[in-house]
Amino acid sequence: MKYLYGSFLLIQLLACTGKNETGNYTPKDIDSLLAQFPDSLPIIIRHGEEKLKQFDFDKALQDGAKAFRLDSNNQDARLLYANVLNNRPNRSSKEVFIAQRHYQTLVKKNPKNTKALIGLASTYSQQMDFDKSFEYINQALRIDQKNRDAYTLKGTNYLILGKIDRAKSSYETAVQQDPKFFEAYLMLGTLYQQEENVVCIEYFTTAAKLQPKNPDVLFALAYAKQLFGDYQSALPIYRKMFRVDTTAVMALNQIGVIKQYNYNDIDSAMYYYNSAITSEPRLVEAWHNLGTCWESKGDITRALQSYAKALKYNPDYLPSKERAEKLR
Repeated sequence: MKYLYGSFLLIQLLACTGKNETGNYTPKDIDSLLAQFPDSLPIIIRHGEEKLKQFDFDKALQDGAKAFRLDSNNQDARLLYANVLNNRPNRSSKEVFIAQRHYQTLVKKNPKNTKALIGLASTYSQQMDFDKSFEYINQALRIDQKNRDAYTLKGTNYLILGKIDRAKSSYETAVQQDPKFFEAYLMLGTLYQQEENVVCIEYFTTAAKLQPKNPDVLFALAYAKQLFGDYQSALPIYRKMFRVDTTAVMALNQIGVIKQYNYNDIDSAMYYYNSAITSEPRLVEAWHNLGTCWESKGDITRALQSYAKALKYNPDYLPSKERAEKLR
């Protein structure tokens, strides 16, 4: 589920900042320029970097591949192409290997290219070769000891290795280098939340100040407040989350959970569960929670119907299985 924070994937942070040949244009400007000059290498590269920062991997890959075809000797084109291959969600092991070869070529041409060094380090992380990964991370830090992304990747490596204290220390160092780096605040908040440490709320609050309209950030903050019993503060944040992103139906579900279990307001809870289901009929959690509401009202038939809906969309959803079996 998009808005849940319980586990981590390897975080690849893309440093596509700085002024290049196209100047400091907005993404909209770059779109217009690309339409006007579709074969301009600097514009293609800049457009691809913008799409990469927006996590629009399909368009970024088109730009990266085209830029590399136009000039395979251009280091920015090669870096863009490698970054897209290395970071898109459904990347294959072959694509990671191809990206690794591109990064190696870049580092060979310019041993001080920290972006290529960190990219190379990340490929070794994905191959579970952490000795090599740390080697290239540390090489990047010797060149730039304030490199935010190097500390972030180091933290992610420690996280995968189960060295949580070192991971937290690395993420803390990352935000010291870049106090506006909201992703690291999210990571720190999640780590402390997993330890059931209320300090997680401070990190999520900072992230929300930096990204007040980011639904993922809002969910993290609201859920932490809910988890630690501050329901009054959690509710308006969930409502804001849904206003910001009307597809964020987990916000409605969580409001229902608070209404049901913390305020014993069953009718209000059912309203929010039904609202969530109306927006997203496949939301298994809302169907299950609706079933528990019908149970509390003594309507076993409707409860079973709700559990059946949950199991229709996820036949292995254990809570609904157990309730349905008990009622039958």
